[in-house]
Formats: sequence, C-alpha cells, structure tokens
Amino acid sequence: YQSSDNSHLVALRKAFNLDSIAGTGNAVSQILNLLHWIHNLVPHDGEHGNPKVKNAMNMLAVCKKDHRGLNCRGLATVLNECYLSLGFQSRFITCLPKDSLGIDQDCHVINMVYSKEMKKWLWIDPTFDAYVMNEKGELLSIEEVRERIINDKPLILNPEANWNHKTSENKEHYFYNYMAKNLYLFECPINSEYDT
Repeated sequence: YQSSDNSHLVALRKAFNLDSIAGTGNAVSQILNLLHWIHNLVPHDGEHGNPKVKNAMNMLAVCKKDHRGLNCRGLATVLNECYLSLGFQSRFITCLPKDSLGIDQDCHVINMVYSKEMKKWLWIDPTFDAYVMNEKGELLSIEEVRERIINDKPLILNPEANWNHKTSENKEHYFYNYMAKNLYLFECPINSEYDT
C-alpha cells in the first residue's frame, strides 16, 4: 500500500480537499464520507471505457471537462487513490463469475478498505454508494458477504444505496441477482498505488 506521503497522493488530497470531505469523525465515518463523495461527484457509466490515463487526478479532470462518468473500475480506482491519500490501506477488487461456459463477460469492481478500529476489511462499492452490514449493523468484508450468501445468513444493504440517484438498490437485486454470481473469483493488483 503506497504511503500517503507519495507526491501524487499528496497532490490529490490537496486538490480535492479530501481531509475536509473525510471529516473529523472516526475512520469508518471517513471511509463512508469518501464513498458518498465520489458516488455523488462522478456518475457510473458502464457503456463507455475509462479515460486512457487511469489515475484519479486525470480521470476526475476528464469527467469534469467532458461531462461524463466512469465505469465501475474507474470509480473504484479513483476512490482507492483517495483512500490511499488519507493513509487508509485500500485496494480495488475485480469480482468475477465462475463463467465455466465462457458466456458471462460481466464482472464488478469494488473497493476493500481496512478499518483499524474494526480490525478487518470493509466492502465499499462506489458504483452503488453501497456498503453491507450484518443484523447487528456491523459493516462486513467481501469474505463475510460471500459466506453469508452461501449460508443464507442476513445481509443488510445501506438504505441510501442507489444507481446514479435514479434507482434505489435493494438487497434482493444487489446481492442475489447481481453480486452472488460475481463472488466466485477475485483479482487485484499486487501493489495498491497511484496510477496503477
């Protein structure tokens, strides 16, 4: 995990006042504040590719200039670099189906961010402004969500989860119709850093 004193990450933090956006609350509230910020700043656009230069500063500049969005990988990349800039261990994860027949080209990219307070990784999805909880309201990791789907245990999707503020997400669609098939195989870069 790249150190937050990397010059590119320092520039990103300053350019977007990420300290202010994250706020002064505990680490989990900062993680969620950044999630909500990127979801509100850049719409999801799954129909087009991301800009050629794939770092947060460039992708955010292109989105602003061209009035465009990013696909799930682009959103997760930008959010990952924002987390790194504030010293959070974070990475973007490509969630893939088994696809043994070679016909399912769909995947989804989300973030996992380490919470020192909770001593675990958290599921963070900027495409849907989503995070996941158990029946006690405790945030869950990718591993925990997958295990709960397999064992039919309760999952709670945060109530503000949505797609581009046009449609609300509900747990049946999000978990069982979309993510369940994409929790078979996971890929991520070995090094989590700016301009991956």
